[in-house]
Amino acid sequence: MQAKLKENPQYKREHLNDFIIEKIQDHKGKNILKFDLRSLETPPTDFFIICEADSVTHVKSIAGNLEKDIKDEIGLFPSYTDGKTQSTWIAIDYFTTIIHVFYSETRKFYDLEGLWQDAEITEYENI
Repeated sequence: MQAKLKENPQYKREHLNDFIIEKIQDHKGKNILKFDLRSLETPPTDFFIICEADSVTHVKSIAGNLEKDIKDEIGLFPSYTDGKTQSTWIAIDYFTTIIHVFYSETRKFYDLEGLWQDAEITEYENI
């Protein structure tokens, strides 16, 4: 998959979410959900991908590794990243997909799953 990602821009967009989920699993992110927001009336983006970690160190590690993997293997840079200071919730914005890496307690508090429950949600296994 890596060679196709670097060579073909259309392939990049179509398979970005699969790549992100695969890398989250590689970095031991847990409770991964993908929200397809495209059918909603005024979505902020096309997709949210949400995962969690058991410590703020792990949150920071997952987010940092995702940015590096996406840059190195796909050639995309985030348009915006927020939350690195406290590292309880780091959002990485790739325009069509926003990744949310949460500390588990912070995820429960903000409950994005409840806020965006009208989206089509896909759950991925922990590895």
